[in-house]
Formats: sequence, C-alpha cells, structure tokens
Amino acid sequence: MTTRVVTGCRLKAVLVDLSSTIHVEDYAIPGAIQAIQRIIKMENYRWPKIMFIGMLQLNCEFKDLRLKDSSLDVKFVTNTTKESKNRLHERIHRLGFNIQKNEIFTSLTAARNLVDEQKLRPMLLLEDEALEDFEGISQENLNSVVVGLAPGCFNYEKLNVAFRLLMQGHPLIAVHKARYYKRPDGLALGPGGFVSGLEFATGTTATVVGKPQEAFFLSALKTVNCKPCEAVMIGDDLTDDVEGANKIGMKSILVKTAVH
Repeated sequence: MTTRVVTGCRLKAVLVDLSSTIHVEDYAIPGAIQAIQRIIKMENYRWPKIMFIGMLQLNCEFKDLRLKDSSLDVKFVTNTTKESKNRLHERIHRLGFNIQKNEIFTSLTAARNLVDEQKLRPMLLLEDEALEDFEGISQENLNSVVVGLAPGCFNYEKLNVAFRLLMQGHPLIAVHKARYYKRPDGLALGPGGFVSGLEFATGTTATVVGKPQEAFFLSALKTVNCKPCEAVMIGDDLTDDVEGANKIGMKSILVKTAVH
C-alpha cells in the first residue's frame, strides 16, 4: 500500500479518542497505555496519513500513563454523551489514567458552546448524567432540540415532543450521529438512527457538532494551539476519527479495538 505524508509540519499534538480506544465503559483496554506511549515518543517520525495498528497486548499498570511527560500536547477527544465531562473524568480516573479534566474535550462541550452562541433554549434529549454540562440553560419556552446518546429518552412520547418543536421550524442539534457504539456486552445502537428519524419526519437537517465534523477537530486543536498538519488523531472509528481528521489535514492512526 502506498502512503502519503504531510510535509512541512512537525508533530506537536496528539488527539486521542477515549471510548472504545482506551476503554469500554468501566473496562480499560489491555495494552492501551504502552501503545500510546510508544507512539507519542516518536517525536521525529514522519507520519503516514493512516497507520493500521493493534493495541499491544502487554502487561501494564494503568496508573503508569504519563502522556504529559513527553514534549507533545495531548487532548482526549470523545463523542461520549451519556455523561458529563465531570462524570467522564471520574470514570477515567477510577481506571487509573492520569488525565486531567481540562485535557478532555467532548461533543457535549461543543453542543453547549453552540447553544450559548445562538442563545437557544433546547429540549435536551440527554441522559440525566449528562445534564450537568447544560446547567443554567433555560427549559422554558423551548426553541430547539438537542439529541445525544440517551436510551432513556428514546421513546414515542419524548420523540413526539421533539417532532412538534421541529415542525414549528426550530433547529435540531445532534451531539453526534454515530450509528452504534461498543459496550461490554457487544455493539449497541447509537443516536444516529434517532436523529435521522427526526430529520426524515420533519424535513429538517440537523447541525452535528461532534466527530467527524470539521469544527469539532478545529476547536480541539485550538485548545493546544496547533495547526491540523501538526497533529495526529488516534481512534477506533474509520469515519469519525480517521476520515474526519484527514479531511482537515491531520494525520491519523486507526486502532482496531472496537468495531473492527
């Protein structure tokens, strides 16, 4: 296979997906720490656009993760929408990862930023554990709909309320449109099908704020002050992680830990 490299840029930052890349819910993926450490230490490596690797099956202590010890900036980016950033950070910390809360950038953060910018009062189709990230947003006189991964909200009554709001011309915001995700018991239906159903029923096109949207990656890179050609994305999803990053000029690594 022929690979192409991006020239003229030195690697300065690494964006790392969380769910299904280094952990699956409350289980850390074996070998994730060593694999990530080995990649990040290759500071002068000229990265191909896509590298297919597998997580190394090595014995490791998850408390030994020290991504910040290298000269590379690291940002952990995720489409996880079932819980707030605080809850997600607590989960990752319990697994033993030495990751600070300000190093995590989520699609819920991107959605909250959009809601604030447009001064929206959305119906929040989100799990209770995620609502913390929308604290202070008025729930009166609703004028939009925000949809995340919310199994507890995906019933006819709530979806019909959302349908009626959208039929009044209010905007639909999808935190992301993943078709499925991985759980310890196997693949599970993501929010994408429900977002598409609302789009079909109302003739509305959702604004998607999570991966693989260009704005999501650019916002994450802005927090580490680097250009797309100076960063590499590590993730398990060919569309959301690899193709999304490549479209804005980032390098990428696909880890075969989840849907592959």
